[in-house]
Amino acid sequence: MSNCEHCIVRQFNSLKSLTKEELVRISNCKTSKTIKKGQLIFDEGENVNGVYCIREGVCKLTKLSANGKDQIVKLVVKGDLMGQRSLVCDEAANLSATALSEMQVCFIPKHEIMTDLHENTEFTFDVLKHMAKDLREADNVIVNMAQKSVRQRLAEALMYIHSTFGTTDEGMLRVVLSREDYANIVGTATESAIRILSQFKKEGFISTKGKQIKIEDLTALKRVS
Repeated sequence: MSNCEHCIVRQFNSLKSLTKEELVRISNCKTSKTIKKGQLIFDEGENVNGVYCIREGVCKLTKLSANGKDQIVKLVVKGDLMGQRSLVCDEAANLSATALSEMQVCFIPKHEIMTDLHENTEFTFDVLKHMAKDLREADNVIVNMAQKSVRQRLAEALMYIHSTFGTTDEGMLRVVLSREDYANIVGTATESAIRILSQFKKEGFISTKGKQIKIEDLTALKRVS
């Protein structure tokens, strides 16, 4: 188990604003967990009662829509925190979190984080900044859903995954998503996502190997988006 004060991951999130003494206290009460691929971390409507810090891996945050489909709202990566909004608002989780790969996470209990939110203004301000960033990203998603075609949104999703997560030694996108996941990111039927990905493949924009995708022409995808 790594100590929070020595963990490089905290440099990517609000925990960097905590003092050494606060980090030592949190380190002594946190719980480290291994989450298997496909495992639910927390469910929509559940009381999270703490914050998750992502040390390794990727998960998806989803919202169940009225038609029973899971809309992927965000992909959460190494260095991100999950659950802080529920704590600040004192409400149940608004989204579900599911691992897309094997993950290493640290769970920090609610009462420890709330102590720091009340006593460390720099930490509180940093948490609010991250929440504001999430709201801005949510605004952009709403606009894209209303104004862009599914083809444009899918091209944008591929570019986002490429720039955020990078590629393997073979040039494949490092994060492997199912075709259903791609459909849930852009808000369309799985069949539509499969059809558009096939079009991108025929046009030479991408190539595939099973579920894996390789971007062959990033400039062309940018033109589409």
